[in-house]
Amino acid sequence: MTILTSLPEWRALLAHQKTVASCSMLLAFKNDPTRFTRFSLEQGDIFLDYSKNRITPETLPLLFNLAEATLLRKKMDDLFAGRAVNFTEKRPALHTALRNPHANPVMIQGVNIMTDIHAALQKMREFTEQIRQHAWRGATGKPIRDIVNIGIGGSHLGPMMATHALRAFHLDSLRCHFISNIDSAHLQEVLQEIDPEATLFIISSKSFTTLETMTNANTLRAWLQEKLPGKNLTPHFVAVTAAFDKAREWGIPTSQIFPLWEWVGGRFSVWSAIGLPVALMIGMDAFLEFLQGAHKMDVHFQETDFSQNMPVIMALLGIWYIHFFAAKTHAVIPYTHQLNYFRAHLQQLDMESNGKSMNHHGEPVDYLTGPIIWGEQGCTGQHAFHQLLHQGQHVVPIDFILVGESTEEFNHQDILIASGLSQAEALLRGKTTAEAYEELRKNNYSEKDARQLAPHQSIPGNRSSNILFLKKVTPFNLGALLALYEHKIFVQGALWDINSFDQWGVELGKQLLPPILQDLTNGKINTEHDASTQGLIQHYKNLREQKKTHEK
Repeated sequence: MTILTSLPEWRALLAHQKTVASCSMLLAFKNDPTRFTRFSLEQGDIFLDYSKNRITPETLPLLFNLAEATLLRKKMDDLFAGRAVNFTEKRPALHTALRNPHANPVMIQGVNIMTDIHAALQKMREFTEQIRQHAWRGATGKPIRDIVNIGIGGSHLGPMMATHALRAFHLDSLRCHFISNIDSAHLQEVLQEIDPEATLFIISSKSFTTLETMTNANTLRAWLQEKLPGKNLTPHFVAVTAAFDKAREWGIPTSQIFPLWEWVGGRFSVWSAIGLPVALMIGMDAFLEFLQGAHKMDVHFQETDFSQNMPVIMALLGIWYIHFFAAKTHAVIPYTHQLNYFRAHLQQLDMESNGKSMNHHGEPVDYLTGPIIWGEQGCTGQHAFHQLLHQGQHVVPIDFILVGESTEEFNHQDILIASGLSQAEALLRGKTTAEAYEELRKNNYSEKDARQLAPHQSIPGNRSSNILFLKKVTPFNLGALLALYEHKIFVQGALWDINSFDQWGVELGKQLLPPILQDLTNGKINTEHDASTQGLIQHYKNLREQKKTHEK
């Protein structure tokens, strides 16, 4: 048994769950007119209603006790102070410093990183203004029209999510494209849309050795050389990396390399120059608003008592369901097209951070960590997986994200909001067999048919959800929303005593790829592979030979 599950605070929650498990949330609303007010709070333009959760007034204090017992406050202080919270790699995780507008020093090995951060932001400003004002020209003198971001993981998902979410703030004379997939079909789709003479490629890779990113970059450079023979292609490429030497060797001058630091995890890097595509599309002033929104959430998280702390409350509710209701997944369902890629970014942010099974001491944990994050835009999901949410047997906590003000022009917003609220109410309310029977009889079903059909139309209800209501999707509010989830994930990792900032599982796949790639092109297959892998390598080689024979 680990320290966490042996704590008296844990045992108190186990006992409390037995008293809550059979309680009706609907009845709780009827018995307590203040429940909505009691279990909701607002931070800036984000309103959180967590009243539709299987909790009583006693639940959160017990969860706060667990947080205190696991030294959450100290771990939060360690995060912001730049201590080595990434303990397996002996690094801090200072993504919060990237969005801190203040000049107060943050020291790492005797270096004030705030000086470097603000210098990088100034370099981004100068560059984005040249692009946006058509002062930066391609090899043939054309101004830049298309921005192509080449990255993968955090160098792709965060910038793509934010760029799409902030479409209403884009400069119309620019278009942004994202390439991460090594599948050449994706590459071809983008190449058909861009003008080689007016395209800027951003190569985003901390190491500048990432196989997928550098393969795509090399292919795109060869394509550009073919399209613009004999031209100086330097104006068409910039890099975001920690490996300046490798970027220079590739052919990018220092003036066109933007820094990324080892203390920035990829999935937390959109606040750095990895966010260059966002800054190019919305302008540097708006990008700074994006950072400012995140910083305001940082301050709220750092300074607010747990009882009113939005990231802490959301994290502890997640802990409540994972450990005391056996929930293995968590759905994130935005009712706005602007947040279409938000769930995809959260998948990496959460599952790469907390998909771990060893604690701080290198001991296997005896509890679940890191829920499976999934979801889809609300109205689309209603006609797909919501059936499982309403009548399936899985416990699935849900975050519904609603937006009060929309950029749309067709008066659909009321329907969109009503759709989200109705789903949350249906999950809460459910429908009894008796209610289903009465409804069927009113709709002229015979008594026999109504009795047969009613059990199938009954819905259990009493299913939990949070409602996150944004006033509007703006750079500031998007920054705050993303930082909210970052801190929620950190809190959960802190309680589980795991490292939320490494990703060794990802690294293993990278290690195994090169020998397999070599076997695909060599005559022999390494017998150290398992039999399945050997057989599949041979199958692929056979398919390739068949293709060659057919082409002859």
